[in-house]
Amino acid sequence: MKEAMFYVKEEEQKVRCALCNHHCLIMPGKHGICGVRENKDGVLYSLVYGQVIARHIDPIEKKPLFHFHPGSKSYSIATVGCNFHCLFCQNYEISQRPKDEKRIAGEPFPPEEVVAAAGKLKCQSISYTYTEPTIFFEYAYDSARLANDRGIKNVFVSNGYMGQEAIKTIQPYLHAANIDLKAYSEKFYKEICGAKLKPVLENLTLMKKLGIWVEVTTLIIPTLNDSEKELQEIADFIRTELGPETPWHVSRFHPMYRLTSVPSTPVQTVLKAREIGLKAGLYYVYSGNIPGQGGENTYCHKCGDLLIERLGFTILQYNVNNGMCPKCHAVVHGVGM
Repeated sequence: MKEAMFYVKEEEQKVRCALCNHHCLIMPGKHGICGVRENKDGVLYSLVYGQVIARHIDPIEKKPLFHFHPGSKSYSIATVGCNFHCLFCQNYEISQRPKDEKRIAGEPFPPEEVVAAAGKLKCQSISYTYTEPTIFFEYAYDSARLANDRGIKNVFVSNGYMGQEAIKTIQPYLHAANIDLKAYSEKFYKEICGAKLKPVLENLTLMKKLGIWVEVTTLIIPTLNDSEKELQEIADFIRTELGPETPWHVSRFHPMYRLTSVPSTPVQTVLKAREIGLKAGLYYVYSGNIPGQGGENTYCHKCGDLLIERLGFTILQYNVNNGMCPKCHAVVHGVGM
């Protein structure tokens, strides 16, 4: 266990966690919504510090990050736990384990070993992913600082629900983030995820302002967030608040966890979402979970030339010269392009 960051001691040994926007008031002997932060005699502890449940080498495109050191490898780690309870979670076996099974699982893997492994395996970045990195913030923060000192980049794949103080604290060591913008509806966030939309929008704006490279992902779920109106609202938010250079990944849903009664997203719906994003003025919109449709490729936003051809997470062609389109010399936005 490790004492948690971002909490306030209250009367009668209660604590108020400020790590994420749930702001849980936690009684002695109890846990927060995430299930991995416990109040022990008026002190809040992380129960998952250095306790890895998953670790893999991934292509950075799997995060998905298409404009952050394309073609590089990322050392990916996770602990159990999440501060959302999305009914469609694809990693529910580990994200929801503390709540569904009432237990913490994992094996010791301290920050020093994380960074050493990433370096040994020639990974250009470490991704804190699979579950929600906010809930293992102390572990991610210590790992990120060490990685940064050794020239290794750090990436969050997140629901974007962390407190703003947490974002500002890790910002010097956080180089990129893929943030889920799951819908543009408070109703969806409340009923499907157990959260609120507004903090996610505010955090996206803050991350962009702080200079963290941001890409946005929306999993399109039939009847729940797939209306053209809602997709248009998401595209407009990205363009006006984050900038048209911010990549938007629109992905196909498949029945999962507690949302098995909803069918898979029609391919045409995902392609329509991509079209909506491009018509809204976004430079880079990608269709996910439907490889081979052409929606994974990067095209120049000025002349339309093919710059990066992808199949799934694999790059087949790379035609970017020093961050520019070789044909018209327009800037190809991103980091390490």
